[in-house]
Formats: sequence, C-alpha cells, structure tokens
Amino acid sequence: MKHAIVDIGSNSMRLTLYETDEASFRILFKEKIMAGLAGYVENDVLTKEGIECACAALLEFKETLEALEIENVSVFATASLRNIENTNEAIIAIESATGYQIEVISGEEEAMYGYYGAMYEHHITNGAIVDIGGASTEIVILENGKPITAVSHGIGSLSLYRECVKKILPGHGSYERLNDEINKNINKKNLHDLNSISKMVCVGGTARAALNIAGKLFSLPENSSVITSQQFKKMCSLLFKADKTAINIILKLEPDRIHTLIPGLMILRQITELLDVNEITVSRYGVREGYLCQKILKSKPKRTRTRKTVS
Repeated sequence: MKHAIVDIGSNSMRLTLYETDEASFRILFKEKIMAGLAGYVENDVLTKEGIECACAALLEFKETLEALEIENVSVFATASLRNIENTNEAIIAIESATGYQIEVISGEEEAMYGYYGAMYEHHITNGAIVDIGGASTEIVILENGKPITAVSHGIGSLSLYRECVKKILPGHGSYERLNDEINKNINKKNLHDLNSISKMVCVGGTARAALNIAGKLFSLPENSSVITSQQFKKMCSLLFKADKTAINIILKLEPDRIHTLIPGLMILRQITELLDVNEITVSRYGVREGYLCQKILKSKPKRTRTRKTVS
C-alpha cells in the first residue's frame, strides 16, 4: 500500500510517499518546500499571509499526489501550528482551502515520533535522540533502550533567527542574544540523567545539513552518518566566523538554510556540550517515519538489516 505523509513544520513543509507492508516501509520519493511559517508569526499569531503560504504548499503537494492517484494521505503539524494562539483558526482555514484534515501533535508526541523514527535504523541503549526544528527542539533520553524522558523546548533554528539575528548571518550582538536564549531554554536544570548519556542520535533538517557540510569539509565516506565531536567543533568554529568563507560553504551546500543553519548548530552545540557526547549520529529517519510506524502501521518499527548500535 502507498501512503503519503505531509509534515507542516515551522521552517519547511515536507511530503514523503511510502510503500508500506505490515510493519515495514520504504520511501518512494520526497518533496520539500521551505515555507518558513515561523517567519509569519507576529505576536504569537500566524498571520493571514502565513496561512496562505501553508495552503499554497499543501495544494502543491496535493496536485502531485492526485497526479499519482495517491488516496492515503496523513497531514500533521508540529510547532508551526502548535505554538501559536490562533491554532484553531489556522486549522479551519487550511482544511477549508485544501480539503485535508490537519492533526496538530504535541511536543511530547513529536519527541516520541522522532524516537520511533530513529529506532527504525539505530538501536540505542543509553543515550539521547535530538530533533532541532524551526520553532522547537525535542530531546528524548534513553536508559537501557527505553525512553525515560521526552521533552519539547520552545526554541528552534528559525524562531531564534527571527528573535536574535538582525542580518542574514549573526554578528557579535546576535551571538550574545542567541547564547542567552539557548542557555535560558536548554540547560542542566531541564536535562535529565546527564551521567547516563554517552551517545546521541539526531533527526531533522539541521542535523542532516550538519552531516552534509561535515562530509564535504572532512571528506567523510559517502554513506557516513557520524560526525565526531572534534569535527563538529571545527565545523562550528569555521561557520560561526560568519565570514566570506562561511557564507560560501553554506550557500554551496545548504543554501536554503543560509539564515537558520547557525542558530540551529548553536542549539546542537549546546546539547552536545551538556550531554558530553563523543560523536553525533544522524538518522535518515525521523518524525514522519515514527508517525508512520505508530499511527499508520500501528506497530513497533522493524529495524533494517543495516542496524547500527549506539550505546
């Protein structure tokens, strides 16, 4: 059976089409639209322009799915519609314009879907799963292979950019504001069982962008999914200079994230330092795959043959 899932995120909106078989799946194709919905939030309200932007992207996806005669479609929203005051108004408008029913998932649900998505590919015993989105960051702490905490923090790469950065890339004052916001939201007080953490797996666009850039900078193997802490520090040191070299690297490898990449990497750096991890493993699968396994297949994910063990 073919099933499509649309994720209405704060930075990007993504369509993924899957071929499913009982408890397993394979990805047929993906599409992404950098809608930047968090950029349309004013005074905690998603503006009319933001709602229209979401509708336009969904209608574009709908045209693709109708051309392929795909009838099974699930649409969910994360912090893009969760963290605004006019959630119901936005949902009604989007549903009316597109014909899709929109499910807004909670921060804890988003964290757990990221956990199930990552666990499809990786077996994690003691560690953390991290998802840095456009307007929220989810962290799941695992002990003996089971999640013991699942927390959503109200900061993300695009929301931080809007709040703290005046130009395209941060200057000195912007870095101070970014650090203040990150320290206020993600610190030792709201992370649990730090002593049990040795490794972490990351899902989401910021992590994939980091892996892509690290792969080019350090000539990593094409199928590599790991960035060492030393490599990550070197990459951050290079990109955080925000000079011409940094701009060229981002524009060449991740142009859609020219404004959000550094805030996202700063969140990731904060988490890696707090958890004192030696390496970052980037998962191919994340929230959409976790949603598929739990909501559509309604079973625990069947791990692939290329399962990787992180302890």
